[in-house]
Amino acid sequence: MYKARYYKADGKKGKARALPDSLFDGVVNESVMHQAVQVYLANQRQGTSAAKTRAEVSGGNSKPWRQKGTGRARQGSTRAVQWEGGGVAHPPVPHSWRKQLPRKVRALARRSALNDRAENDRVVLLDVPAMKAPKTRDLRGLLGPIEIPGKVLLLTDGTNVNVHLSARNLQDVSVLPFGDESVYDVLWAHTVVIERSALEKLGEAAGSEEGADA
Repeated sequence: MYKARYYKADGKKGKARALPDSLFDGVVNESVMHQAVQVYLANQRQGTSAAKTRAEVSGGNSKPWRQKGTGRARQGSTRAVQWEGGGVAHPPVPHSWRKQLPRKVRALARRSALNDRAENDRVVLLDVPAMKAPKTRDLRGLLGPIEIPGKVLLLTDGTNVNVHLSARNLQDVSVLPFGDESVYDVLWAHTVVIERSALEKLGEAAGSEEGADA
């Protein structure tokens, strides 16, 4: 069972908390994580790059000089690929790069990424106070006591608009609702900070499922 450091809303360090086995089961499958990152990056591509073939280039289809007698190499059209302003041989065409992994593989990849961070003591639990208005200074002060050396992924209990807006001016902080994070998001961050209430709900849900199975 993994444990994570715990910080209260006032910045004081509390007793380390156990992470739920339903998510932090110790399995780290690097191959599946690699697949998930590849799929994520492929799905970020717009697929709109394009160039014209010689058939699509407008104008300039005349033969530049006669076939024989000039001493130069024969040319059939100024739209040929070797001419400046001509077409492109085998050009890129718009198409979808979208890929998809099976649901169970996606779940395994997400668990593996979180387990990797927990295994290296890079998962932190935090009490996030209610923010009446978005303020970058308040969020920076909330994360300050944790002393994180690199990028931070803050996973909140549901959509917390003020926390999300407060992080927009912090270059190395990303905020997402817990459960919406991708494998890429987790691996991007040096440390994953999870709002304690979100993790408690996960533990309660897992407990109720076990009771139903029994």
